[in-house]
Amino acid sequence: QVRLVESGGGLVQTGGSLRLSCAASGNIFSINFMGWYRQSPGKQREFVAAITSTGSTNYADSVKGRFTISRDNAKNTVYLQMSSLKPEDTDVYYCKVIATMRPLFHTSEVWGQGTQVTVSS
Repeated sequence: QVRLVESGGGLVQTGGSLRLSCAASGNIFSINFMGWYRQSPGKQREFVAAITSTGSTNYADSVKGRFTISRDNAKNTVYLQMSSLKPEDTDVYYCKVIATMRPLFHTSEVWGQGTQVTVSS
């Protein structure tokens, strides 16, 4: 089973920046997918950004040009650098990891515990 630990959320003013981190651990053979999603109370969780094992990235239109996703394969960690933050970016942010696990090489899909990002106007 993959274990995820998220960090980096907090309170920031409009136009400010934050960097989220999500570290994966466990008996991991490879990590195939790492992504960030966000959710407000009463709303569906929505996609923010993702990065594959080869480094290909994808972003929601609402964050393109402002957010950057990256990963450190040696640390099994994914980052989300958020800049030019807006009040509408206020949400709980969750990381998602899809990994191939030892010893049976089965696929494990896991969500982080969530970290609150609040952007004040």
